[in-house]
Amino acid sequence: MTEARVTYRRRVGLTLAGTLVGSLLLWPPGPADAQTVREVFQKVVPSVAVIRARGRDVEAGGETRFAETGSGVLISADGKVMTAAHVVHSMDEITVEFLGSEKVTAKVVASEPAADLSLLQLDQVPKGAKVAPMANSSTMQVGDPVIIVGAPYGLSYSLSAGLISARWAPNTVYKTMPLAEFFQTDATINTGNSGGPMFNMKGEVIGIVSHNISKSGGSEGLGFVVTMNTAKQLLLEKRSFWGGLEIFSLTDELADLLNLPARSSGFIVKSVAKDSPGDQIGLRGSRMLVRISGQDVPLGGDIVMTVNGIPATPPNAAKIKETLSQLPPGGEFKVTVLRAGQVLELTGKAP
Repeated sequence: MTEARVTYRRRVGLTLAGTLVGSLLLWPPGPADAQTVREVFQKVVPSVAVIRARGRDVEAGGETRFAETGSGVLISADGKVMTAAHVVHSMDEITVEFLGSEKVTAKVVASEPAADLSLLQLDQVPKGAKVAPMANSSTMQVGDPVIIVGAPYGLSYSLSAGLISARWAPNTVYKTMPLAEFFQTDATINTGNSGGPMFNMKGEVIGIVSHNISKSGGSEGLGFVVTMNTAKQLLLEKRSFWGGLEIFSLTDELADLLNLPARSSGFIVKSVAKDSPGDQIGLRGSRMLVRISGQDVPLGGDIVMTVNGIPATPPNAAKIKETLSQLPPGGEFKVTVLRAGQVLELTGKAP
């Protein structure tokens, strides 16, 4: 479960991407076995995906539909693609396209919004798509040259090049993404590069693009990329439960205003991805946004009160996710919700 993804989509300057490069120049002289930027680009571009997703949101006037464009990278022969969570996490429809191939559909199989990472499973692997090797990102140092390939502003398979500017330990950059170790880079990042790969000069993936910081709304050389070691640990080395929910955490004040039972709180379900575990269990999303105490609050959806007996509060979010992630495929879980003034218990099975 994750906080409402609107914090990613609407925050000025935090949408992601790369830039078109008119000509590919040789990198300054380096080790004898170094490749040129052009050679690296030609090597890696068959592994880079353009991701287009459609989802639902709620506004003051009711439910709306919207589209997202991002990037990703193929990391396994059976069709697993890494991308950014804010591109796909609670989306109803996801299509993926590789260079020169037809679009194929995909679904989320693992997600960790606390590091802005998601893992997709393609329905089929297009002919010509190439698996990208994953590097040990701990070997990368400040000053190392890197390239980013993605779809800035929907301009597919565009390249930008730069250096690693800094490395940031988990929980040092953003409170909303405490699990992410970041590379900072001056390689250009703009809207649409979200989820795209950053490569070293051997053509190995060293990170997944997350966002940039900007006062102007464009790229200002402050791009942040989740390291590949973080991505491997959170998406591949351990099971990560994806519920397909976008949620809003209730404060004690809001819980009182909404007449929740005494000494209880919860998560308002803002939206539910189609065919996700949350959808299959019967959870209902919100129908409108209402301004309460200076805050936009989604209303009309279920309020999750407990998950497998664990109170649904922000301090328990990690515990709830860990409990669900430990369930075997088909393992049963129970969710208690408040719906239209009634407390209901819903039962589902882990995918």
